[in-house]
Amino acid sequence: MKFKDYNISSLIKEQLDEMGFTKPTDIQFKAIKHILDGEDVMAVAQTGTGKTAAFAIPVIDLLERKNRKGYKGIRCVVMVPTRELAKQISLVFQQIGKRTSVKTFGLFGGVEQEQQIRTINNGLDVLVTTPGRMFDLISQGFLDLSKLDFLVLDEADLMLDLGFNKDIQDILKHIPQRRQTLFFTATISKKIKNLAYSVVRNAIRIQISPKNPVAKNIDHAVAFIEMDDKRFFLENILKEYEEKNFIVFARTKVRVERTVAAMERVGVKTEALHGGIDQKERFAILDRFRSGENRVLVTTDVAARGIDIPTMDYVINYDLPEDPENYVHRCGRTGRGNKRGQALSFCSTGERELLANIEEYTGEEIEQYEIHEDDYKEILNDIDDPTYNWKRLLDQVNKEDGKEEEW
Repeated sequence: MKFKDYNISSLIKEQLDEMGFTKPTDIQFKAIKHILDGEDVMAVAQTGTGKTAAFAIPVIDLLERKNRKGYKGIRCVVMVPTRELAKQISLVFQQIGKRTSVKTFGLFGGVEQEQQIRTINNGLDVLVTTPGRMFDLISQGFLDLSKLDFLVLDEADLMLDLGFNKDIQDILKHIPQRRQTLFFTATISKKIKNLAYSVVRNAIRIQISPKNPVAKNIDHAVAFIEMDDKRFFLENILKEYEEKNFIVFARTKVRVERTVAAMERVGVKTEALHGGIDQKERFAILDRFRSGENRVLVTTDVAARGIDIPTMDYVINYDLPEDPENYVHRCGRTGRGNKRGQALSFCSTGERELLANIEEYTGEEIEQYEIHEDDYKEILNDIDDPTYNWKRLLDQVNKEDGKEEEW
């Protein structure tokens, strides 16, 4: 089935076609029809599988069709855990709804609220928001959700991890009981189920969760590199792939800054992104990365769920994450939608236990890139003239049968 076959507005179909969306992903195929039918949905799907479009497409269509009857207030709230996600998801709504009359706005803290209030007062359909700023404006009397038609909870597992359970329960006091609720999460647990069943009613349950939670269109592997040598190997691969886009994940803000400094010393342009950077500048950094002005972003897990760049080439786990679940989310920054992606992890001797935890979580051994001792030494001895064949390593997984099948 293709998007042109769905019973949705021709304006949305035209925009999806312009965006290059022709065939739905698995989660979109299973969720869109139920949402269009007015049912509550509880969906579990890996990061990078198209969850946002799975609820944005039908919600925009339903809002476009429904008569406002003079009402200028908010008709849909999408609650998300981070500012980066609020901005990212609001952009997806704006892109898909570009030809429609549906108005979307991303609301979050870290910026002045006066302009946000003016935008809300001018009339909105969809508010994509973090809990903090939303409740600030509700308490000040600037935000009325009493006639809401849709409540969407996205990345609900991360919202729980960040302590937003009470905020989710509190919003129910401000919205109508008669509403359509859409609940999306990348992982499932007893806590997630309890939360879901407290907000949805007779929900359609959808789960796109193969045994290995890393999306099957992502080729991911590990190379054993000692901690003090990682910067040389990163320099080598970034110089060999000068035209590619990279997200490089380090464990801490200090590690991010040191890695950026190390790359600058050898003439490799990178930018740092972490929670210690001002919110306005963080958005500017992401915008430069999306536009291609900068091709290498070195970041903490602050970006593990907040970046959706369809053309992302490679993820490098410069440091392995302490939480195995974050490995899945990091890898999910590449291989977006139906595209293939590649992720490579650097594992030092001290990180072997973290690797074992990740493999236990994913249920599979991660493919290992064998680096011959002579090749390893060559990287360290000749870092300004990269001759080690990373391309051979990164491409070797594509030789396996069946790797080119469509996701």
